[in-house]
Amino acid sequence: MGVAFFKGGVHPEYRKELTSSLAITAAPLPEKVVIPLQQHIGAPCEPLVEIGDHVKTGQKIGQSESFVSAPVHAAISGEVTAIGPYNHCLGRQVEAITIESDGEDNWDEAIRPVENPEGCTPEELRALIREAGIVGMGGATFPAHVKLAPPEGKIIDTVIINGAECEPYLTADHRLMLERPDEIVFGLEIMMKVLGAEKGIIGIEDNKADAVRVMKQAVGERAAIAVVPLKTKYPQGAEKMLIEVVTRRRVPSGGLPLDVGVVNHNTGTAVAVADALKKGKPLIERVVTVTGEGVGRPANLLVRVGTLVGDLLELCGGLKEETRKLIVGGPMMGLAQPTADLPVIKGTSGIVALTAEEVDLYESSTCIRCARCVEVCPINLVPTFIARAAEFEQFDRAERLHAADCIECGCCTYICPARIPLTQWIRIAKAEVLSRRKR
Repeated sequence: MGVAFFKGGVHPEYRKELTSSLAITAAPLPEKVVIPLQQHIGAPCEPLVEIGDHVKTGQKIGQSESFVSAPVHAAISGEVTAIGPYNHCLGRQVEAITIESDGEDNWDEAIRPVENPEGCTPEELRALIREAGIVGMGGATFPAHVKLAPPEGKIIDTVIINGAECEPYLTADHRLMLERPDEIVFGLEIMMKVLGAEKGIIGIEDNKADAVRVMKQAVGERAAIAVVPLKTKYPQGAEKMLIEVVTRRRVPSGGLPLDVGVVNHNTGTAVAVADALKKGKPLIERVVTVTGEGVGRPANLLVRVGTLVGDLLELCGGLKEETRKLIVGGPMMGLAQPTADLPVIKGTSGIVALTAEEVDLYESSTCIRCARCVEVCPINLVPTFIARAAEFEQFDRAERLHAADCIECGCCTYICPARIPLTQWIRIAKAEVLSRRKR
């Protein structure tokens, strides 16, 4: 099979060489974790513990009865010292549980491997995945069990594992594919069983030739699973782009992957599924790439959920004096942060510290009608029109221009010679359009 690609997209400076050759190392046990009760799309959890309680590692400390939600678990053992609002990477404060470590890392006795997971029914597997609190770990944080429970009448024949990792700087997924390929394949097979899917596909950008080779070795003679090299281009890993590239199916406007018989999951999510079944371990840790020229010692770290970003930065040599921007996630779709006093959550794939040389400081100016944003938009939108409609609060027009279909990849903003914050304006329009539809 040749290298697959899609229309549009951009080629940012990837800067993955800072960490792509660095093996995953376990971060030291944090002295304190802050566990937000909402680390996922859907309903927030309610606390199951009180201040003063002693908890064990892996113990469930928050849950919701809502189907679209995911429980949260203690990432360390120790004492609950606070329950209340704390900084969140989305730019607001959310309810969170603070745990001070007892230094022991004693695990909950209820955590044990699932006997014969291959013999479990799809319903049993789905329940185990939900109980483990697994969400999409590529950044979207959609509860995994919800994706694995399509509505009646929706037939899923293909499960795609997203190993593209097209965001600049980030290498967490790359290292997982090199270091834990068997778990990725196992997790994919479990998802295929739950959904009754006949085919599995692992898509990997061709700038990760070593990962393509390792994953093909891990797949071996399995006829139902294919490893597909993808052209290195951003946003190759976007859900709609990936589906179109590897299946030649196009998700309709306003539709979902399940409308074309596909479910997408991230490599990290597949590993989390494997850990939940083989070890009984809930999602309490993940790989985070700490990188950028503003970091003393870039690294790929296995981090307990709830570890403070500031503590990780100190572990990596601290921020350099010339650092100008701190981003949680990648520089294209991540969110700039005003402080490092916020916790790593289940969807935190990277922490990127950029220097003045890496940050584009040009002021925006008037649109010059070059249409570059149209050329690179992978969804075939007209970004400058939607942005202008948002600026003048013409949201009916924005809806007619399909603002809700924007995947917020940032290609238009990246390519714009006038430096207009197109993605940010479209995000405003999209939020308003979706809000009106709900009303």
